[in-house]
Amino acid sequence: MRRVVVTGIGVVSPLGSDRKTFWSSLVAGRSGIGPIERFDASSFPVRIGGEVKKFDWKWFAGRFPEAAADRDWKVLLGLTACDEALSDSGLAAVELRHGLLHVGVGLESIYLEDFTPLAQAQDFNQEMVSRLVAQEDGHWIQTPLDRIATLLGARYGFLAGRYTNCSACAAGSQAIGEAWQMLRHGEADLAVAGGADSMLNPLGLGGFSLLRVLSPENENPQRACRPFDATREGTVLGEGAAFLVLEIRERALARGGKIYAEMLGYGSSLDAFAATDPDPAGHGAVEAMHRAMSVAGLRPHDIDCVNAHATGTIKNDIMETAAIKRVLGVRAYQIPIHAVKSMTGHLIAASGALEAAVAAMTISRRMVPPTINLRKPDPQCDLDYVAGEVRPFWGDTVLSNSFGLGGQNATLILGRHV
Repeated sequence: MRRVVVTGIGVVSPLGSDRKTFWSSLVAGRSGIGPIERFDASSFPVRIGGEVKKFDWKWFAGRFPEAAADRDWKVLLGLTACDEALSDSGLAAVELRHGLLHVGVGLESIYLEDFTPLAQAQDFNQEMVSRLVAQEDGHWIQTPLDRIATLLGARYGFLAGRYTNCSACAAGSQAIGEAWQMLRHGEADLAVAGGADSMLNPLGLGGFSLLRVLSPENENPQRACRPFDATREGTVLGEGAAFLVLEIRERALARGGKIYAEMLGYGSSLDAFAATDPDPAGHGAVEAMHRAMSVAGLRPHDIDCVNAHATGTIKNDIMETAAIKRVLGVRAYQIPIHAVKSMTGHLIAASGALEAAVAAMTISRRMVPPTINLRKPDPQCDLDYVAGEVRPFWGDTVLSNSFGLGGQNATLILGRHV
């Protein structure tokens, strides 16, 4: 099988709208969570989130005029992160023509404010159909799932295939993993893969509030998401996007491209346990990790760090801790395990892609970001979660987990390139 390396990274997140700002904020242990400002959330039980604060509208409109009128934030964030990843890789636009594109996204955005005029229309059915299929400068009543892939495909080609994955919180990781597999098997020599999402809108916030998985701590937003802590009360919605440029190793070396890390393994599974709750026994999570390690040819002692899914919900953190122990055995107690969501909140479909980017930078920068807000460990969560401060990292591999609603699971393993 051919070896695949990471040669470009792009990030837009609550901790910064570019890769460098994001990383510096992450290792400093800063929180990107605060009161929601994009819309009036005063009537919601939860009024906090991880918003992208400094979005350069002028730059975006100049760079992507074809999407300047789009209302769906995940489209804007995804295009911006992809642009940075491509710039970081040093690839010319023409080189992407025969590449692959894999995009992980969340649910289609529906604009509730558009339904009032529809309800007043003389022929509701005809007007609804017209609005659903119309392309009026991005003002769909419902954004197409493949909007990011369509825009990037129109610009760069990606003739080896354009794919959109909508698999909840595992979407970004699965997009990267599927692209990696296709490169390994010779279907292309380079790929751009990642995820984008924003559920910080009235429908998204309301839906997750009804699921009772969000932290209600509106008065203390920066402390609201605290994975593995005994006092945790839920996760916090965030938004963002991250993309990786993946290349066949020989191609990257031949052109002198910088290499962050090597992709070593990918595993995917489906619990089919419940629409929202994880399988308490963690069978699907264990299976995803086992598959990734098997493909990579790695044993427990070869894993040097775990980037945990770690949402900060009571059920997920206990399940994931137990699953890591089942897979790694005694090794689970010997290595750092950390939780990015303690600072960013849960980016849903983009979370796995963002955390894959963190895994690559953990390896290349030789630092494990901290898990913040962990002050009173849950007795059932008894591993080394890098509480409080960044830690030097001299290991060679990072295993990154993404476990989503409906039991969608994905695990990526990245390693130091040699």
